[in-house]
Amino acid sequence: MSNTTTGELFCPLLQLMREHHLNNNTKANLVVVCIHGLVSCLGILENALILWVVGFRLKRRTVASVWVLNLAMSDFLATLMLPFFTFYLYCSHSWELGNPLCKTQASIFFLNMFVSAFLLAAISLDRLLLVVKPVWSQNHRSVAGAWKVCALGWLWAAINMLPYSVFRSVTEKLDGRYLCYHNFALILTSQATLERDCKVRQTATAISKFLLAFLFPLVVISGSYIQISLNLRHRSKRRKQSASWQTDELIMSNKDEASGATNTPTTRKTTNIFLKRVPSGPSLTLSPTASSPTSPSQTCQGQLSQSFSKMVTFVIAAFALCWAPYHVFCIIEVTAQYWNNLYLVEVGLPLATTFAFINPVLNPILYVFSCPNFCVRIRQSLGAVFDGLVEEGGGLLMVSGKSIRAHIRRKSSKDASFTMPGSPKGSSSTH
Repeated sequence: MSNTTTGELFCPLLQLMREHHLNNNTKANLVVVCIHGLVSCLGILENALILWVVGFRLKRRTVASVWVLNLAMSDFLATLMLPFFTFYLYCSHSWELGNPLCKTQASIFFLNMFVSAFLLAAISLDRLLLVVKPVWSQNHRSVAGAWKVCALGWLWAAINMLPYSVFRSVTEKLDGRYLCYHNFALILTSQATLERDCKVRQTATAISKFLLAFLFPLVVISGSYIQISLNLRHRSKRRKQSASWQTDELIMSNKDEASGATNTPTTRKTTNIFLKRVPSGPSLTLSPTASSPTSPSQTCQGQLSQSFSKMVTFVIAAFALCWAPYHVFCIIEVTAQYWNNLYLVEVGLPLATTFAFINPVLNPILYVFSCPNFCVRIRQSLGAVFDGLVEEGGGLLMVSGKSIRAHIRRKSSKDASFTMPGSPKGSSSTH
């Protein structure tokens, strides 16, 4: 298929980019190509590994694992496009792969952008509901519901991706290179309405992706975690006040007994209502027992695992840092033809795009290092790294004929450093 696009209308910005010549520094380009090649291979292997472990090695699916699996699917698709972008850099910033691959690469790039933003906002709202509405979450929160939300996210991303896919095309530059870029004059425009159509479409796409794929999701994420923090702080304050009140009641009761005061049956009954025996010794344990009753609030708070919350925090921070430069340069691009800063856009936008591509490569690393006892678990089993990350109340990983959890328990009994202090000999903690 020929890359030639002669006879077509070009927007003013695209026409400037066709006439512009970049500085050809072969040594610098070679270094960038090598780095891109390594990052491409690493990203594909990482996300394929995440998909294999979370998608096929989990015996019991949880809501948390559904979130991670869909994020990994989006990141895996994005990293599959990295070799094409690397080849574009290798060809001295010339797209030699034709128009179909140009549209495919752009479509998956923007699909990953919208899906990641949607899923991170959905995860934040899920964390908020677990804390604020624990009873409702226990009754309505399910794996099937999580899959429906993810399907809605993919559909939402596909709809928002359409304009970028439709207007993406290969344009031949005056120096003989080929540019895979948006041509907003490609469809439903004429010479008379060219300038107006280009300005409206370019501004609309830049602002819409900034709002829908960056700003609004970050507002939802920030608002959710601020509300979670305030709610937990309020509960902690109430808990301290309740403990202080019970302590005062116990002191007053002991004083009355020491002074020889006689309690009426009514008084004794009232005291027994509010005073609870404080457990001590071996009964103080970090893990819930089958005989101890737990409320829906305690159950849902237990599901809000520290490892998953830490992972979500890291992934959100990486998303904001990696995508912020890209959106900033897209806004600058809108004004490039008016402020004569085209060189800044042509140099800065590919670098910002590279930072955006780093995000799906970085996420699997954050998944792994958010898991507690990483160094111990990675030696015991590859799949066990994700056991504590996506489980909610005891998810199990499968091995041929055996349970990974049993394997970890046997290994942990031999590792003194992995045994909890004060626990009986041979017992271990797998969390």
